[in-house]
Amino acid sequence: MRWDSVPQGPIWTASALAALTDHGASLSEITPKDIADWCPGYESASLDDRAAFWVGLLSTLSKHESTWNPRAVGGGGRWFGLVQIAPATARAYGCNAKTGEALKNGSANLSCAIRIMSTTVARDQVISAGMRGVAADWGPFHSTKKREDMRSWTNAQPYCAAKS
Repeated sequence: MRWDSVPQGPIWTASALAALTDHGASLSEITPKDIADWCPGYESASLDDRAAFWVGLLSTLSKHESTWNPRAVGGGGRWFGLVQIAPATARAYGCNAKTGEALKNGSANLSCAIRIMSTTVARDQVISAGMRGVAADWGPFHSTKKREDMRSWTNAQPYCAAKS
């Protein structure tokens, strides 16, 4: 994952994968309409490779949201943690981490992000087309430079390689 250079990276990967087998299980069963832009091999990928894509997407998103700092606070104290989630958003989606302090736990933050993405990707059937899906909640998707950096990174991962 993109955060593999960070000491907590393996823990975050394991936590996110665990969330994808629990409350986020439906996410790996969805084939977003714009998936070919993000992960060309996703449609024919195993569920494990699909799950790896979603964790990879979070690992590259968190680079732009917090530079992999789980204690990051942005927006004048409104957003917290690895992928900068507002406590009100966490509560609205039924996340276990409901406070700013709780969202500063990397694993809890990622679990909440997966809960949010499971809802928005199912609702919109996209990752970022029309700034819907995952892009509806995360600012880096609205920056062409950051979106293309994330997209290029996921496309280069072995779990996204198109199978022939």
